[in-house]
Amino acid sequence: MRLALRETRSDGLPTMTTDTTPTLALRPREAAKALRISPRTLWQMTRDGVIPSVRLGDGKRKTVLYPVADLTAWLTASAKTTSHTTPN
Repeated sequence: MRLALRETRSDGLPTMTTDTTPTLALRPREAAKALRISPRTLWQMTRDGVIPSVRLGDGKRKTVLYPVADLTAWLTASAKTTSHTTPN
């Protein structure tokens, strides 16, 4: 959810409301932050085809987006294939 300034209160201060519009895809900086990795690591994983991404546009205006649903599925699958051992 995103917070947005929508209205002002009677005392003139802005109020914060939540924007309930679902986010379909993240830009690279947002995806790196959400995954808690560096943008450079994200880019390398994208180039290697490790992480799901979508490329839109042509030429200089080409954009790379990371669909939230695909990232969630990828993380779930990665978590299942990675074995975690707990200390005794």
